[in-house]
Amino acid sequence: MSDIILETRHMTKAFKGFTAVNDVNLRVRRGSIHALIGPNGAGKTTCFNLLTKFLEPTRGEILFNGQDITREKPAQIARRGVIRSFQISAVFPHLTVLENVRVGLQRKLGTAYHFWRSESQLRQLHDKARELLAEVGLEGFADETTVNLPYGRKRALEIATTLAMDPELMLLDEPTQGMGHEDVDRVTQLIQKVSAGRTILMVEHNMNVVSSIAHTITVLQRGAVLAEGPYAEVSRNPAVMEAYMGQSDGELQGAH
Repeated sequence: MSDIILETRHMTKAFKGFTAVNDVNLRVRRGSIHALIGPNGAGKTTCFNLLTKFLEPTRGEILFNGQDITREKPAQIARRGVIRSFQISAVFPHLTVLENVRVGLQRKLGTAYHFWRSESQLRQLHDKARELLAEVGLEGFADETTVNLPYGRKRALEIATTLAMDPELMLLDEPTQGMGHEDVDRVTQLIQKVSAGRTILMVEHNMNVVSSIAHTITVLQRGAVLAEGPYAEVSRNPAVMEAYMGQSDGELQGAH
């Protein structure tokens, strides 16, 4: 099996004359944490929407495990194991933490939203749900109503519900947005932990996060790839510093 899990070839998206994503060739290595960064309006979210099939590319190809998925629907690529965690916390606020993870497990089993299924049938999912909560450090919150969780814990829950879908490739959209330092550190460590045996592609503004856990960074500017490589290399690239920071010297240190 190739070590490239996800590849785009000349992926382009134009909206009425405006090209949001322009000829992007992306290669994500299996088992890596790959970050997409760039200034606002660089095309990062549009890229994610193309990869998860919420948008169709104007031209180009998207391959997952060597298979062309360019024209597949969101549900089809989710079944392949490409699972996206949304920028805005996508959990059910009035279910318990455990119930939220159980819904994710039901989706994977194809029994989504069958809330009328007997408790005995659902109980078999509890052990797996508790395992996932332990993996993200939420085992002590299982019976808490989700709306009562602090923000950073909600993001951890969202990662647990994403894990419930058994992703081969996790797409994380701004996982630390709006967090204080303590939550950022916790979620950064969590992403690193859950990346074991999985591949993660993430859009992230926080350069401290990106520099500490990403193996490869792709920098977008005006929808095109400006640079790619490890943080140490990309952060010293003059074109990146000028585009991202509006400066032509120094490093991309701690930029948000």
